[in-house]
Formats: sequence, structure tokens, C-alpha cells
Amino acid sequence: MSKTKAGVEHQLLPLLDHLARVGRRAAETSMAPGGLRPRHLIALKLLSEHGPASQQGLAEALSLDPSNVVGLLNELEERELITRRRDPADRRRHIVELSPLGEDELALAYARLTHVEDDLLRALTTEERATLYHLLVRAVGAKSPPCDAADEPPPSPT
Repeated sequence: MSKTKAGVEHQLLPLLDHLARVGRRAAETSMAPGGLRPRHLIALKLLSEHGPASQQGLAEALSLDPSNVVGLLNELEERELITRRRDPADRRRHIVELSPLGEDELALAYARLTHVEDDLLRALTTEERATLYHLLVRAVGAKSPPCDAADEPPPSPT
């Protein structure tokens, strides 16, 4: 195999970074009407897939500090996308559940993201996309989900 003049063969990180930036911009544009951010989507998806959860359980699943989860859930509850109630078995805990409006908003958001992905990855066949997905899942491995507060700008002060 031949190497480039700089001694670099196939550097993936610059390509992944470029694809991520283009995809993030397109996703943010498509989400603008709903205003959902990536960590909102991941929290809603977790609730959709796994059902009601405690706030602590969500904090662990999202790899977020519990105080950050409270802020995230406040935003979702304010928009009526989730409901929170006291756990009857332990009044100190809150149980979080996806609301019917949250289910609808999640479906709409994923439909929008499907259009973004289709446009972004139009050069790949269905099989190539499936392979890419599985390779990326394997590469991510046990790393925390992409919902950590570090990959989002801090909320603006109110």
C-alpha cells in the first residue's frame, strides 16, 4: 500500500469530523421547528424503548450528572413530552415516563433525521449503510452514549 507524502495512509478522524459537522448542522436545521437537542432525543428514545425509569436510572443511562438530568427533564416536562411522578414505593424518587405528545414528537424527530441521513449518506447503498452502522457501534463499544453535556453548548443563562 502506498502512503501519502505526509506518511499518512487513511486517516478516518478528519472524515468522521467533517461528516459529523455537516450532519449536525443539517440535523439542527431540521430540528429547528421542534427545538429538540440530541440529548433530548436520546432521553426520549430511552424512555420509549425501556419504559418508565427513575431519574437516577436515567442519569446513569445517559452518563450525566443527576443535577444535569434534572435540568434536561425540566425542559422536557415543560414541553409536556414527559411526565414525572413520585414513586409510590419510595416517595423520595421520581419516575419519568414518555407522554403521548413525547411519543409523537420523537416519531416526528426521527422522521426528520431519517431525511437528513438519507441526504448525507446518499452515496452509500443500504448494505453499506448497515455495515457502517455496525462498524460504528463496534467502534464506540462501551463508551458512553453521545448525550454527554460536553458535546452540547452550555445552556444560555436566563
